[in-house]
Amino acid sequence: MEQTTLERQVHFIPATRPITSGSRPRRSGRQRVAAYCRVSTNSEEQLNSYAAQKAYYTQHIAENPDWEMAGIFADEGLSGTSMKKRTEFNRMIAACKRGRIDMILTKSLSRFARNTVDCLRIVRMLKASGIGVIFEKENINTLTESSEFLITLFSGFAQAESESLRGNIILGLRQSMKEGKVSFQYKKLLGYCRGADGKPEIVPEEAATVRRIYNRYLEGASLGDIKKELEADGVPTAEAVQGWSYQVIRNILTNEKYYGDALLQKTYTTDCISKKVVRNLGELPMYHVEGNHPGIVSKDMFQRVQAEMARRSSKRKVMQKSGKTEQGKYSARYALSELLVCGECGTPYKRCTWARNGKKRIVWRCISRLEFGTKYCHESPTLDEDRLHRAIVAALNEYGAIREEVLEGAMELAGMAQCHGEAGGMSLLELKQRLETLTTEQALLLDRVLADMNNAELNAQLKNLADEKQGILEQIDQLQQNEEQQALHISRMEEQRAWLAQQPAVFTEYEDAITRRMIEQITLVDAETIRVKIRDIDVVIERKLC
Repeated sequence: MEQTTLERQVHFIPATRPITSGSRPRRSGRQRVAAYCRVSTNSEEQLNSYAAQKAYYTQHIAENPDWEMAGIFADEGLSGTSMKKRTEFNRMIAACKRGRIDMILTKSLSRFARNTVDCLRIVRMLKASGIGVIFEKENINTLTESSEFLITLFSGFAQAESESLRGNIILGLRQSMKEGKVSFQYKKLLGYCRGADGKPEIVPEEAATVRRIYNRYLEGASLGDIKKELEADGVPTAEAVQGWSYQVIRNILTNEKYYGDALLQKTYTTDCISKKVVRNLGELPMYHVEGNHPGIVSKDMFQRVQAEMARRSSKRKVMQKSGKTEQGKYSARYALSELLVCGECGTPYKRCTWARNGKKRIVWRCISRLEFGTKYCHESPTLDEDRLHRAIVAALNEYGAIREEVLEGAMELAGMAQCHGEAGGMSLLELKQRLETLTTEQALLLDRVLADMNNAELNAQLKNLADEKQGILEQIDQLQQNEEQQALHISRMEEQRAWLAQQPAVFTEYEDAITRRMIEQITLVDAETIRVKIRDIDVVIERKLC
């Protein structure tokens, strides 16, 4: 059978409508056009530009017969590197997603976004929905083929400009820090306001709250206790702080501005895009400005609070099998939970409630003995709380009888040590004089070395001078630290002396606050004896249990 050959033919069918990038079909009739405007600062000049942009786009859209107004979206006083806080911009994008806008007009890429990644993401998302963005300055319509390349190019320039501006701002800020210029956020800083001369001024009512927080913390109160007390008394917070919280109280206790100094560049912003703020742990230099403004608390009190915070956070963990109270965590409820330790194994004691025959009995027991029997601690006794309290009161009264004599002698010894402190056989004045001499000799010798670079003897002498100078600097630093610690110790003894002068001559009842204030540690020697070490004074009192 003969096979017929079919002739293949191709017929051309012309297009009848333009190609659209989006999934949504192009709307017939007039296009709904929106405009986006933005200015970067709140200055009067920029706000005038902002108003002019709004007026221009309102008129421009009204004059085009193929367009109808879909809204003017305008952000003022905002940076273009982030989309998060640009309310009007985000409202415009939401309207696009709901199909209420067909096209967006904007002045330039830098007005739309200075972040290349965000700019491309938004443009691609809009393009996928058939919505174009016209950048007038660059003459780019995002629905054209070459638009993405041009957007990448120009938005990259805009981002680079933002990074350059940020660099200039950072340089200016760091120069201000070097010059000791301190900025205050008065709305968030309880206790201070801007004075008539533009400098920080203490607000007496708020300063009293700050001192109350410091005093209560040193008396043993926890952050939670302080929070409850302030709220119960209706004490107001700083203007911009919404209520008392643990973090607000901690910030007050750790802010060096409260004793009159300022530490600059404690945090820094990683980049101008994410604007993430992180703590400066040594990545950048810091600047410590001493005596910048009047302090609300003393430097001594501030340092004591920092030491107390470190002590509370570094409490060692005590292993427990069944105890409800975690002994590795500071407890403000009972002073003896921290102070009372076993003389045999060194483990803290724990408060326990015994209920037998319908009667309750409060006792203190060694945690090691309580949890593990005699495996680690063999002889530690169980103590009735009343007996323990009476013995502590008796020990404090015994110290009270000799406290004036003891404090006087201790302060005299500390003062002598402060006046005659030595480092390597030389006083601080002698060390500083030697340092000046070495600096002069080093400068003269350096001139000789520069004139004769190959002279090995001169180079060796220069090295010896540099080594000796470094050693002198280290001795001066150590001696200054010792003097500062000695002055702090004297200050604490003077404070304790003033506090004791306001207390009764004889204590009649046990109080946790007094115990915390006066006692550093209580050691249970045996079933009949305690050893009490007085805080800040090298005095230990042994007392029989009553």
